[in-house]
Amino acid sequence: MPDDSPAPTAPLPLPLKAADTTPERPWPVRHLAPKVADYVARMPPVWVEGQVLNVRRWNSLLFLTLRDTDLDMSLSVTLPAVAAMSLGDRFADGAHVVVHARPQYQVKKGALGFSADRVRLVGLGELLARIEHLKGVLAAEGLFDESRKRPLPFLPAVVGLVCAQQGDAEHDVVSNARARWPGVQFEIRRVTVQGAEAVPSVTAAIAELDADPRVEVVVVARGGGSFEDLLPFSNESLVRAAAACRTPLVSAIGHHMDAPLLDLVADLRASTPTDAAKRVVPDVTEERARIAQARTRTRAALTHRLAREQAALDHWRTRPVMARPETLVDPHERTLRDQTARGRAVLDAALAHAATATARLAGQVRALSPAATLERGYAVVQRADGAVVRDPAEVATGDRLRVRVAAGELAADVVDA
Repeated sequence: MPDDSPAPTAPLPLPLKAADTTPERPWPVRHLAPKVADYVARMPPVWVEGQVLNVRRWNSLLFLTLRDTDLDMSLSVTLPAVAAMSLGDRFADGAHVVVHARPQYQVKKGALGFSADRVRLVGLGELLARIEHLKGVLAAEGLFDESRKRPLPFLPAVVGLVCAQQGDAEHDVVSNARARWPGVQFEIRRVTVQGAEAVPSVTAAIAELDADPRVEVVVVARGGGSFEDLLPFSNESLVRAAAACRTPLVSAIGHHMDAPLLDLVADLRASTPTDAAKRVVPDVTEERARIAQARTRTRAALTHRLAREQAALDHWRTRPVMARPETLVDPHERTLRDQTARGRAVLDAALAHAATATARLAGQVRALSPAATLERGYAVVQRADGAVVRDPAEVATGDRLRVRVAAGELAADVVDA
């Protein structure tokens, strides 16, 4: 009996490139993993910096985790034990190192690791040099300028506090501040202030408190520590976050030898958390004493001024001019009286002289006046047209004439010319 079942089909070839893969034609894991390993193997070795954690030895190899000191990121590294032999006990958990390593992709585990052949401790001098370089960059940008630093509020109602989850910094700030001003309130953010999580946690806490409208000043406090412990407070991202904070910020790291960069960018640097508490809020006892002193000085100044004005008033009241104010006008009254008398005498003399002159002139006028001539019996004869008759020939018989005498006028007719 013939077999009618279909013949098996040959499998399709795998795509040559990743871009050619499809849901119908995928790459199996066994095909992809070697390709990833080959790609990673072509990468050159690189120097990597980080903090050593979880060092363990197996035969002639050291297995460790290399963690970033600023962010919560880490890499797995294998290192020949002989490469770290010269470092002795200094190569241990917490050491800050740089390793020369080549990336390796473990095909069976699907994990990326690094195989190192050399390791070097990062010395204190190198860390200081890096911080000094960053300080120069930030200073050139003006982040440390005094002109951008803001004054703290005189009496903040709410203080934001960034401090360790466990430690004395919180107690030092809160207890000393409330001892000085019992009414102050705190918004506290307890964060990690050391290690890889310090930078993101402190940065986030500053941003959160800065966004709170009730918070009038932010204090970042830590109770000191070694230089390595304080490295997060010189981290560029944290320093820039502090510079961008709109709320006045106080740095109270408590490190006297070397100031972290946070101290330079903060609006105020406090030497310790206790010093920060004294800087942030005023002392109620001192303020009351200042108010009492100010009231005393004001009262004394006012009393002295009143006494001085009263003495001046008493002095002026004893002067004769104040006892008899009319003495001010008496000399002027006498002068006015004398001047009036002299003026009246001069006027009388002038009037008398003028009267005499007028009488004399009047006599002369009267003597020369035509009226005086008429008084002696003379008359003035005028024709009807008013012309004075001086010659009998100027009139004719029958003309009408006016004859003016001293006592008046009369009319006359010419009878014989």
